[in-house]
Amino acid sequence: MKEGQIELKDLIEYIVKHLVDEPDAVEVKEVAGERAVIYELRVRPTDVGKVIGKGGRTAQALRTLVSAVGAKKGKRALLDIIEPGSTSSI
Repeated sequence: MKEGQIELKDLIEYIVKHLVDEPDAVEVKEVAGERAVIYELRVRPTDVGKVIGKGGRTAQALRTLVSAVGAKKGKRALLDIIEPGSTSSI
């Protein structure tokens, strides 16, 4: 990473922390696969609605941003919003 560049994980964390009521509970985990990097996002159950947004618009905007930044870096990047208390994603 070049000096002054921000990691995609940090960017996701920064954006989501400004969307939720409990920013200290925001957790982003980077999972590298063979073909893609998956970013798993976990927030408090009370903040899930804020991350998903009306009609899923906020979640879709976040996923678009992650995909675009990943493509610019030459990688396929995906964002999974992990439902609190389970291992399934939204």
